[in-house]
Amino acid sequence: MNHRIGRLLFGFAVGLVLAFLSYRWVADTGPRIERAEQEHVVLTSRALLHATLGLGELEVVDPLAPDRVVGKAYVYPVNPGWEVSGFYRRNAQDLWHPYLLTLDASLQLAHLKISDTALLGRNGAAQLEVLP
Repeated sequence: MNHRIGRLLFGFAVGLVLAFLSYRWVADTGPRIERAEQEHVVLTSRALLHATLGLGELEVVDPLAPDRVVGKAYVYPVNPGWEVSGFYRRNAQDLWHPYLLTLDASLQLAHLKISDTALLGRNGAAQLEVLP
């Protein structure tokens, strides 16, 4: 009889702890707000990349459209602003070109670093840096 009461109390205590932890996980809006902000930053960076490069249609691999075969893409906050990395290509026959886009606190282009020899003209440098 003592074992039954002990098991019942243990099960009740574990249930209360799980219910409390589940409630805290559901009620914590911080991760969802952070994710929404990151998504907004990545969508803004896509638009800035298209506008800055002016190459027409681009296929982009970024944190919202990951492709681990191509490479990893990141979005992370820097003080003040954000950095977004990824890859782009003009068509299926083109190679993937890495980029690092830095945004200021108001999500305006602060710096863009790309590796695309087609955009470099005649100097043949390995990387191109675009400043606003």
